[in-house]
Amino acid sequence: MSDSKAERVAGPKVTGESEVAEICRDLIRIDTSNYGDGSGPGERKAAEYVAEQLAEFGLEPQIFESAKGRASTVVRIEGEDRSRPGLLIHGHTDVVPANAADWTYDPFAGEIADGCVWGRGAVDMKDMDAMTLAVVRDRLRTGRKPPRDLVLAFVADEEAGGTYGARYLVDKHPGLFEGVTEAIGEVGGFSFTVNDQVRLYLVETAEKGMHWMRLTVEGRAGHGSMENDDNAITELCEAVARLGRHKFPLRITKTVRAFLDELSDALGVELDPENMDETLRVLGGIAKMIGTTLRNTAQPTMLGAGYKVNVIPGQATAHVDGRFLPGYEEEFLADLDRVLGPRVKRESLHSDKAIETGFDGALVEAMQLALKAEDPIARAVPYCLSGGTDAKSFQDLGIRCFGFAPLQLPPDLDFAGMFHGVDERVPVDGLKFGVRVLDRFIDAC
Repeated sequence: MSDSKAERVAGPKVTGESEVAEICRDLIRIDTSNYGDGSGPGERKAAEYVAEQLAEFGLEPQIFESAKGRASTVVRIEGEDRSRPGLLIHGHTDVVPANAADWTYDPFAGEIADGCVWGRGAVDMKDMDAMTLAVVRDRLRTGRKPPRDLVLAFVADEEAGGTYGARYLVDKHPGLFEGVTEAIGEVGGFSFTVNDQVRLYLVETAEKGMHWMRLTVEGRAGHGSMENDDNAITELCEAVARLGRHKFPLRITKTVRAFLDELSDALGVELDPENMDETLRVLGGIAKMIGTTLRNTAQPTMLGAGYKVNVIPGQATAHVDGRFLPGYEEEFLADLDRVLGPRVKRESLHSDKAIETGFDGALVEAMQLALKAEDPIARAVPYCLSGGTDAKSFQDLGIRCFGFAPLQLPPDLDFAGMFHGVDERVPVDGLKFGVRVLDRFIDAC
């Protein structure tokens, strides 16, 4: 029987490219919303799904449950040369909540429309989870061992700081990552088309640290009909307004400087770090991601006070999402307290460090080679992420972490706006591109 006839009888050949979109849809359909209070319904189900996908080809993945339902899946794949240090590929399975009424398509339906897979997690980060599963399944299907050990970790709770996911694994099960020296994870490797000759692929080599905090002001309680010169709400609101409008000083870190140099070369123009408005206009959709890496930020996100309209409460609270650049934590906290003033009590709810690594070495070369092989005008460049990832936890084990979830994107797609946004979606062709690049990357690393 000829190969073409055999294929018609048996059906089309299954490959990583052919199944990646369906795996992404399956993952999106598992509602893994993380509300930050442990009430999310789907992390255990997602961990079991991932384990089943890997076990189908003979692997023995382990599921670790840090608390009821808060489950992560980890597996090690033996490489050709086990004397070499291992590589970690990590992704989180939880997502931020979504209100279906705001979306064009149900955020947990995994619809395919206009060439994209739609749904919560499509870019943050079930796309990378799906690409990793598709690549690994294809390599197992075809009997292709990686050059060195791979450790795959699909973890819970990243969207609430990672306490029940990556942090739990690092603290309680560090042996899972024995011999691992490098890692790739989310929010990197995506494209920014400069022109017909150059397409930049932003690889995350740094990320800001975080201080999630509660602000409290104590005042004098009283009747709402009476004057009160010690109103906690008034004092707090004035402080929050000052903070919300405050512009922290410009700080150009090593990674941001390297990105601006690469961008300047690609554009053929000299960029002035002291005058970034024009530069950010050139960056289009990713300006939101880059702009917030030029300075520390502190955004008020929640307010709370009172219980009755005619009662002045004795206390008022606010929550703030603070992010600081690598090397600038002390300056950030000092600026914060100066802006808020002495009446405001600041309490840390969750904090984590900023991290930064260089854009060099064999792993970076493997990224560049893999991208160039699939996109001749590709140029990998370093950048700093304005948010945070599970890399903060894995770095504590001495692992050098990069954001590399390769996607070639249409120039007009607002990729940055997809993160935690409405109508989150990822191009199917982008997923297939990512599968090809990751496969080449694994071979080269």
